[in-house]
Amino acid sequence: MEPGLARARTAAYMPVAAPLLLREKSMTSIISINGLSKTYASGFQALKSINLDIKRGEIFALLGPNGAGKTTLIGVICGIVNPTAGTVTVDGHDIAGDYRAARSLIGLVPQELTTDAFETVWATVSFSRGLFGKPKNPAYIEKILKDLSLWDKKDNKIMTLSGGMKRRVLIAKALSHEPQVLFLDEPTAGVDVELRKDMWQVVRDLRASGVTIILTTHYIEEAEDMADRIGVISKGEIILVENKAELMRKLGKKQLTLHLQKPLDAVPAELAAHNLALADDGNELVFTYDTNAERTGVTALLSDLARLNIRFRDLQTTQSSLEDIFIGLVTDRPAASAGVAP
Repeated sequence: MEPGLARARTAAYMPVAAPLLLREKSMTSIISINGLSKTYASGFQALKSINLDIKRGEIFALLGPNGAGKTTLIGVICGIVNPTAGTVTVDGHDIAGDYRAARSLIGLVPQELTTDAFETVWATVSFSRGLFGKPKNPAYIEKILKDLSLWDKKDNKIMTLSGGMKRRVLIAKALSHEPQVLFLDEPTAGVDVELRKDMWQVVRDLRASGVTIILTTHYIEEAEDMADRIGVISKGEIILVENKAELMRKLGKKQLTLHLQKPLDAVPAELAAHNLALADDGNELVFTYDTNAERTGVTALLSDLARLNIRFRDLQTTQSSLEDIFIGLVTDRPAASAGVAP
């Protein structure tokens, strides 16, 4: 059968709803990654069959230890690194087949502070806009610099700026061509606390304006505070993607710590069913439970303690942080054991 005829028959039997489904997906996902792999000439496989959709208008945090593949993944999407296999589309534009259109939608703030040291702030940001074929727009450049608290530095040469100010310049350059997607690769590394807060306010404002934000960070509290969804990558594989609140609900643990009046040498056999742990040289009993379960077991535990005449002078509860969850996911955890949510 001729290829053209085969294609025609395939199209004839395609369900009517298929184009509608494709259109709906493109409306909800601005980046679609399918079967993406990257193997370097040395044989090292940095990415292994990545499948991931980034929703339009969200803040997506990509977490992973050093060497997990975060920067490689960003490099592929931004056209800096050539993939070995797989496809990536940005707002429906293939990064290989329709490179110019895809790249024009993306702004990238890299880890490294690489920019022309002898140029002024105004000149380097304006030049970045011109690289994408955008017409001059001094009012827009002025707005970016004012939003990033760089306006009073606009005539300063890059070499005279502090590290934090240079990082703001990188953000300004990434925003200069009005992208719909902004990648922030470790954006606050080496930045002081005050500047970090200012930068995250800028990120919130960008999201409010409709820009999709994808960030990698080692400051997990930032992901916990900022992100709508969180992805965890380890050894080149996405091991989990989940809404932040749902991730905390599913994997977060709550612990009840009882500060005993008298230390215990061991957990009494009568309490074995509660899966307790001793801490602080036997002065504390730690009970881990699920707050979403129909029965947490706390009432039964306290009743059994009273029956055994084990008294405590104080108690406290703690909730697992995102950092606790992250460490638990990437430490000695095979990637295949973790579910990946769409």
